[in-house]
Amino acid sequence: MLYKDFKEAVKVVGFASVDEFVKYAKINSSDVLKWEEKEEIPYLVSLLLHILKGDKEVLPSSLSLQNIVEECLPLASLLEEASSFPAKLEEMFLLQKQLNDSTNGKNWELGLNKFNKEINWLRCIHMEVAELIDSTPWKHWKDINSNPDMNNIHVELVDIWHFLMSYILQETNVPKAVSLVNTHCIYEAAQNVDIKLVVKEAEKLSYIALAIETKNMPTFSGIERFIEQFFRACKSAGLSFPWLQKLYIGKNCLNQFRQDNGYKEGTYKKVWNGNEDNVVMVELLREIEDVSFEELYAQLKLKYN
Repeated sequence: MLYKDFKEAVKVVGFASVDEFVKYAKINSSDVLKWEEKEEIPYLVSLLLHILKGDKEVLPSSLSLQNIVEECLPLASLLEEASSFPAKLEEMFLLQKQLNDSTNGKNWELGLNKFNKEINWLRCIHMEVAELIDSTPWKHWKDINSNPDMNNIHVELVDIWHFLMSYILQETNVPKAVSLVNTHCIYEAAQNVDIKLVVKEAEKLSYIALAIETKNMPTFSGIERFIEQFFRACKSAGLSFPWLQKLYIGKNCLNQFRQDNGYKEGTYKKVWNGNEDNVVMVELLREIEDVSFEELYAQLKLKYN
């Protein structure tokens, strides 16, 4: 949507000026200046105008506004879904804190686990990115025509999300974490995945981790860059936020289930009737519409037994 169409649409839905709309929508005026410079309006602002038009049926229609409506229809269901995102984010951050408390001990945020072992979330992210890339045919000397393992790429993104949430919680708290992440969860996952782009977007997560680790990027601005880049990587890989949330609950639950059934002691069995536990977990997630930790844990217990 172009800026000139934005100015016209604002008036059509009943605002006297762009400034009046900006105040209503609680938009930062500096953002509007950037839109004007780029001659481009964010998709969600277009969607907001579409919703406002729907609330004011007596207003005249216009060609530019009709174009906005058509442009925004694919996101209508996503916006409705997005109202639940803050609650889902809070659940994920609380579960991650609970898992870290359980496996690493209290006060893990200080950088040491209960065995006095150093915790380095940045290195964890860097290593998981390498595992994600290994799920693609990036090597020029081997399997050059093989297909990427998209299921595993999504699982690796979820593993990165575990470590990124832990890093955010180490530096902030749950309410602040939800506030930082919430606005980045509304996006359309790519339908046609460009695997080279997926690799590039994933590698940028490593660059950020290394920049913070080597003191070339301040921690807090690094966190904001991390969050933005993580969801950009998810988008490029075709991983929607609702499916990310489902997979996260699944992986978090499975991690706890493993700990409760002898993972550290080496007595846990990772293969269940010929299938790895990760595969069993994903199959269960596909069957459960609105997943909860407790329900999935109970289902895993039945399958394991």
